[in-house]
Amino acid sequence: MRTWQIERRQRTRHLIELGGLVVKAGIVDLTNDDRAIIYGALLWIAAKLQSDEGEHARNLWNAKGKLAFASEWHEDKMG
Repeated sequence: MRTWQIERRQRTRHLIELGGLVVKAGIVDLTNDDRAIIYGALLWIAAKLQSDEGEHARNLWNAKGKLAFASEWHEDKMG
């Protein structure tokens, strides 16, 4: 397989995983799949991360995400 094909598949997988996170977080349902709302929210997140509060937001969201992943892992393990 050619290098560009491998890179394209890796990029596609990465984009699918990111989209999965949007669905997993409930954003699609909460916005009625409104792409403008979702894009606007992502722009707001990006602006927040670039602001003076960026480091605090990054730490807060990181902790919240790790907790959610751990909770889901625990639920999957416990059945």
